[in-house]
Amino acid sequence: MFAVHAPDGTRTGTGPVTLAVLRVAIGSVFLWAFADKAFGLGYATRPGNAWFSGGSPTKGFLSGVDVGPFQSVFRAIAGTWWADALFMTGLFAIGVALVLGAGLRIAATGGAVMMALMWAAEWPPALHTSGGEATMSTNPLIDYHVVYALVLVALAATPPVWSVARWWNGLPVVKANPWLR
Repeated sequence: MFAVHAPDGTRTGTGPVTLAVLRVAIGSVFLWAFADKAFGLGYATRPGNAWFSGGSPTKGFLSGVDVGPFQSVFRAIAGTWWADALFMTGLFAIGVALVLGAGLRIAATGGAVMMALMWAAEWPPALHTSGGEATMSTNPLIDYHVVYALVLVALAATPPVWSVARWWNGLPVVKANPWLR
C-alpha cells in the first residue's frame, strides 16, 4: 500500500494517491485540449486552424450545434473573440490548477460550468437534430460532460496530495480569499 503525506502532514493511503493521479490526468485532458486548439497539433485542430494562427476554437463546434433549446444562442456566439478567449483561458487555467493541485475550488466551479455549457450544446436529451436526423445520443442525461463535472467537484472536495496546495493556501491573497483554494 502507498503511504504519502497529505497537505496537513498526515499519512494517507491509496485513495488519496488514486485521486491525485486522477486529478493530474483530468488536468492533462484540459491542458491537451488547450495546446491542440492553441497550436494546431493536428489532432482535433489542424495547424492552419490553430487559435494562435488566427483560427477560432469555438467556431467549428458551436456553429454546428443543431439540437436543443439553446442552439441559436450557441450558433450566435460561435467564433466571437470573447467566447474564444473565455474558452481557451478556462481550458488552460483549469488544467494548470488540476495538475498543480491548487485553486481547486475555483477550477471545479469553472470546469463544471464549462462542462454544463458543453452538455447543453450537445443536448443529449434530443432524439433528433433540427434537421430530423437521429442524434445517436447514448444517454439522455448522463454523458462524459456530467462525469467530468462530478469528478471536478469530488477533487475540489478532497485535500490534494502531490500538489502545491500547502504553499498555495499559505499565500496571503488565498488566506484572505478562501474561495481561491
